[in-house]
Amino acid sequence: MSGEGEQVAQPTTPRAAAARTNRIAGPTATGSAAPLSHPGRPVAAGGAFARVRQARSSTTNLLGRWLSHPQASLYLVIVSAGLLITLGVVMVLSSSSVYAMSNVGDSYYFFKRQLGFALVGLIAAFLVARATPEQLRRVSLFAMFAALGLLILTYTPLGVKVNGNTNWIEFGTSLLRIQPSEFAKVAMIVWGAAVLDTKQKVLDQPRHLLFPFLPVWLLVLALVIFRGDMGTTVIMGGIMVAVLFAVGAPLRILGSMAVFAVVGMAAMTLQSSNRMRRMLAFLNPTADVEGANMQATVGVLALATGGWWGVGLGASRQKWGSLPEAHTDFIFAVIGEELGLIGSLLVLGLFLLLGYAGLRIALRSDILMCRLMAAGITTWFMFQALVNVAVVLRLLPVLGVPLPMLSYGGSALLANMIALGVLCSCARQEPAARALREAAKAAPAPRVTAVVGSRH
Repeated sequence: MSGEGEQVAQPTTPRAAAARTNRIAGPTATGSAAPLSHPGRPVAAGGAFARVRQARSSTTNLLGRWLSHPQASLYLVIVSAGLLITLGVVMVLSSSSVYAMSNVGDSYYFFKRQLGFALVGLIAAFLVARATPEQLRRVSLFAMFAALGLLILTYTPLGVKVNGNTNWIEFGTSLLRIQPSEFAKVAMIVWGAAVLDTKQKVLDQPRHLLFPFLPVWLLVLALVIFRGDMGTTVIMGGIMVAVLFAVGAPLRILGSMAVFAVVGMAAMTLQSSNRMRRMLAFLNPTADVEGANMQATVGVLALATGGWWGVGLGASRQKWGSLPEAHTDFIFAVIGEELGLIGSLLVLGLFLLLGYAGLRIALRSDILMCRLMAAGITTWFMFQALVNVAVVLRLLPVLGVPLPMLSYGGSALLANMIALGVLCSCARQEPAARALREAAKAAPAPRVTAVVGSRH
């Protein structure tokens, strides 16, 4: 009899020793499970689960290391926005080719214009991205006055009515037609951030918080809404509230502004027969499907036709005259038809990635002006994309709001890319990114020595 706590010695055989070695060693160095001592028995699943957990952990660690890079925010903005703009140019070609051929005689007309605007916007975005906050502050006042001046021009004979809204100005030819409200968005974001940054020590006082920020913003909103563009007014109002929220405005002030905004929108809707027609069509989707409800009905039909994978790039049937504004406000419907649910989710995923990057920049910035500009621009893109997609899905009445970076429109694309440049500038001003650049500048240049032999 052995005493309590003693172990009874077991006979050792070559097979038992090999089994114990396999249990202790686990997976082999090559990653495959070690062979069991009893052939014919099933291999345990523990090794496979361990490998899955190890791969997942490695992926998480790799993602964490990548996101911890000082310039990760900058790369996220460039990649997500670059893919959206590239896809937008392609989809403008696909969605506008039939309309361009029947109305202009050149199926590549809108594509060439959008590509040209994208190239100009790329140069503008690069130059703005290299600017410092102080340089942006110096130009912000001029940008604000320029935006106001262009908006006032819509009330002169230079103003042009498009789809019921006189929110365009044209200098002699349609090639020189611009939409001032798009540039006013980025100008007001930069100017508003500069003003609030300058007054950050007294922002706890409501009069310093709201003046001159709120009166100038309200003037811009009035200039836009009285030209008939409620969609843009809603987007700009959302941007204004987001900037005030980011700077820490009291909720009672934001709540009061929301109440006044709802009352104002209701009043502007009731006094416009066109807006009332759209609202009634939204409330009764089966009425007037050949008139007020046609655009929304065909948009939903296009999404339903796409299925999972779509009918193929360029193979949309609704763009052959059935879907108005297929290359502008309803381009998401064509994306859903040609690229399917998977393509639509990819687009939404890219917007979410851009939104994450913008929020990350706003939270990481130690400069109030950069924090507010990042918050305003991120709200602009996310809110406008949400409204556009909701309209296509019939969750909102038609508002005439384009999909950022994807819909056709030179003014919109240029303004979007300038705003992306501002966002990249803010990303470059994150503390870690700034320290990385300063360290690179301070690093001594490599010494180059050369031995020159003498000639005999």
